[in-house]
Amino acid sequence: MSDPGRGGKPRKRRRWWRWLLALPFLFALASVLQVLALRFIDPPFSTFMAIRQAQAWGSGDWRFRVAYDWRDLDEISHSVPLALVASEDQNFANHFGFDLKAIEKARKNNARGRKVRGGSTISQQTAKNLFLWSGRSWVRKGIEAWYTLLIEALWPKQRILEVYANIAEFGDGVYGAQAAARTYYRTNARNLGPAQAARMAAVLPNPKRYSIARPGPYVQRRSKAIQRQMRYIGGAAYLKSLD
Repeated sequence: MSDPGRGGKPRKRRRWWRWLLALPFLFALASVLQVLALRFIDPPFSTFMAIRQAQAWGSGDWRFRVAYDWRDLDEISHSVPLALVASEDQNFANHFGFDLKAIEKARKNNARGRKVRGGSTISQQTAKNLFLWSGRSWVRKGIEAWYTLLIEALWPKQRILEVYANIAEFGDGVYGAQAAARTYYRTNARNLGPAQAARMAAVLPNPKRYSIARPGPYVQRRSKAIQRQMRYIGGAAYLKSLD
């Protein structure tokens, strides 16, 4: 008689291997569907928002609530996306998610010991803020690169800007142009002027280090530089030129 238990473990091992081999394909399919859906559906929250809220509750601050109020791009002053491009990613219209020249420039400056801003694009920042977490691991960077490629492939440029303008963190727990406008300027995002938008963009990507409400010398200098770049890249006409 054959042993009924014989061969059971090998079969289980094969099933486990099949599941492990299938995981990357399942992740790829799920992420494609996720990004495709968010081309048409406005995200109710981002991973960064969820993490910040969980941190507050974990520390016992039960009253804390993230500030987030979605606004479509046509409900946001054109100064906001323009300031974001001028500050974060002036090659936004031309690249496919990665600005290789900016990355190389950042690498060389860091090699010389100069502390400079990284070479991340708006598309990369959107992928990180929307889907991922803070950190510098190669795993996180790899997932960020994958989501960046999906966003660039499946979303038009204006949608990328729209999502980023709504999920970027402009202060501790303050996400998006509308929440920032209400928190710091007591107005709506559609009413923000160039100077206000430039100051918002100037605190990125370190909104907990730099303040919109209390701008120090760095933020003031950077705000003026961003306003000059806003005019240089073409103003509102630039936004209309995006697909």
